Amino acid sequence: MENLRTVFVYGAGISGQGVSQVLADRGDRVILYNDDEKKLDPAFLEGFTQKGGRVVFGEDPEPYLKESSLFIISPGIPFTTDVVKKARELNMEIIGEAEEASRLYKGKWVGITGTNGKTTTTTLVGRMLETLPVPTTVAGNIGFALSKELEHMGPESVVAAELSSFQLEGTTTFRPQIALIVNITPDHFERHGNMENYIAAKAKIFANQTPDDVLILNYDNENTRKLAPKAKSRVYFFSTEKVLSEGACVEDGWFVLALDGRRDRICKVSDLKIFGAHNEQNVLGAILCAHFAGVTNVNMAKVLKAFEGVEHRLEYVTTIKGVPYYNDSKATNTDSAVKALEAFKDGHVVLLAGGHDKMTGLDDFMQMCAKKTDALILLGEARQRFCEAAKKNHVKNIIMIDGSFEDAVNKAYSIAKPPEVVLLSPACSSYDMFANFPERGRVFKKLVRALAAKAEEEKA
Repeated sequence: MENLRTVFVYGAGISGQGVSQVLADRGDRVILYNDDEKKLDPAFLEGFTQKGGRVVFGEDPEPYLKESSLFIISPGIPFTTDVVKKARELNMEIIGEAEEASRLYKGKWVGITGTNGKTTTTTLVGRMLETLPVPTTVAGNIGFALSKELEHMGPESVVAAELSSFQLEGTTTFRPQIALIVNITPDHFERHGNMENYIAAKAKIFANQTPDDVLILNYDNENTRKLAPKAKSRVYFFSTEKVLSEGACVEDGWFVLALDGRRDRICKVSDLKIFGAHNEQNVLGAILCAHFAGVTNVNMAKVLKAFEGVEHRLEYVTTIKGVPYYNDSKATNTDSAVKALEAFKDGHVVLLAGGHDKMTGLDDFMQMCAKKTDALILLGEARQRFCEAAKKNHVKNIIMIDGSFEDAVNKAYSIAKPPEVVLLSPACSSYDMFANFPERGRVFKKLVRALAAKAEEEKA
């Protein structure tokens, strides 16, 4: 192969393994490097090493860097590590896995980012794209390495790609034909340092767009709205608060697509099975993405009416003794938890919050807790700081759990009475107790279902 390269892939997680496999399949020489020893799937290892791939754990990276022409960093690894510094000293090209995927994939991109709502929106867009007469897929931060998911997708295909700030940080030439920023609120300061850097990472989604491309922004979110003048692409807004003359909005209880002088009603807000103002924004963003991808209004409406939401996002679990239980484990930041609380218009929430602290501000969240919660159950590493902020903002009935996650769920069960609801919406990542937020959500559902079975037995 005349274009044979040696590629150094840093990080042996899902993204690192995915891109390593794809590059090895293409004939590149690949070095998959991880700082620590890591148990890898035997099937992956066998296929990868058969194609000449090498796995290196914890050795001095310099000799491997010197023989490589490209450095691909996994999204979970910050750009401040010693390995990255050595690569910079060697003047290597450093890109993220998403950037490499964009270089390999020749189809059409619908790129979706945002602090909250991007998984729901990407899933919705993916369902709408499925109505098109071309191959489509959903990939990215939603669970699979982009490069692996797109490996066999041809130039006529379309991908709905969920992109985190970590993935976008590693892009240099990535150019989605349709880009959507659902919203931007404080998050990931432990990685980006401050709001300015975080917004800059999100804004990379449209950095390479041209006037032929489309950028969709949330008019109701100031951080997002302010990005419009920086775009070279055509900008369209959506809003749940303002009736727009151009874009997508809610008008007289309908989702309305307003473009080129037309005002098309897609479906009624009341037709949705998902609830909450944040989901109305997700729907509007999805409608605009789907429209510019060629989806008909009729097919959008069909998808919206059938959509039941995504796992771990305001997911109804069951009702025990008249009290509904909701799993919102995906609320890994305060803004997401605020949106979950807002969705319960009557309040009376018994809220389980806390986990691994991202060190963002807590006042807005705790003010919403003061309005909406009958009890605030705090657990995990963040509980002390959360408790102090709750007291400062006059939250009543604060319950500290120094024990396990199960203790917290049992406590909620013991105190919740109708018309209350029990809500897991942690406003924190899960790393102090769980591998990730899906594991936390699955454990919550298992514990709740066990309590439901126990309550049934007691009734009998």
